Amino acid sequence: MTSLEPVLDKDGVRLTVEDAVATVTLTNPAKRNAQSPALWRALTEAGRSLPGSVRVVVLRAEGKSFSAGLDRQAFTPEGFDGEPSFMDLAQGSDEDLDATIAAYQDGFVWLRRPDLVSIAAVQGHAIGAGFQLALACDLRIVASDVQFAMRETSLGLVPDLTGSHPLVALVGYARALEICATGRYVQAEEAERTGLANLAVPAEDLDAAVRDLTTALLAAPRDALIETKALLQGATSRTFETQRVAERGAQARRLRDLAGAPPG
Repeated sequence: MTSLEPVLDKDGVRLTVEDAVATVTLTNPAKRNAQSPALWRALTEAGRSLPGSVRVVVLRAEGKSFSAGLDRQAFTPEGFDGEPSFMDLAQGSDEDLDATIAAYQDGFVWLRRPDLVSIAAVQGHAIGAGFQLALACDLRIVASDVQFAMRETSLGLVPDLTGSHPLVALVGYARALEICATGRYVQAEEAERTGLANLAVPAEDLDAAVRDLTTALLAAPRDALIETKALLQGATSRTFETQRVAERGAQARRLRDLAGAPPG
């Protein structure tokens, strides 16, 4: 893609936009793109900064690792400069702690917006919060050196950055529990076989594979893709009969739109 002036470039996150494609890049390879509250706020700001023309979001990272997860400085008594430490947060009220975690999650949830399709291009380590950031996207293309791991349970925590729902949806409860409880690595072959990855490619082919998928997504009419994504996102929470009804309603809207007819 053509290099453009960033729409946003702060706290380890850079956003560029070219026509219908936005690229969000993690930009701290020296720390293996370790995550912090400031990075999560920057991700939230990136989502809010997207122009309406954007249809596809590509999430990528500089360096050998996608993201090594939460910066361990979070667990020190001093925490991050200008931020309450996690130890300080634990002393607050339940309401304050819930609101803080919800704000952290905001950096992840916008990647599943119904009007966008998001693609994570993942190489190297995607650990903990890094794994959850990849899971926040609709689609994942991984390099052959990828190593996913959910290490929160090993640290006495739980995955709380929206990763638990897509993980179970993709690989099933039993495998999701085993992955989280053991903290083991999931490598490229298993990721592709179990549905964590849509495609695994040699590292040198990662960018080209993402470009090819982006081109294919943009070839579909936008409104039809939005309706299809909404149908599929809701399918697991609907019965077969309610999904049939949802399909009919979505198709009626598409037919009327194509015919230029007003709603019935």
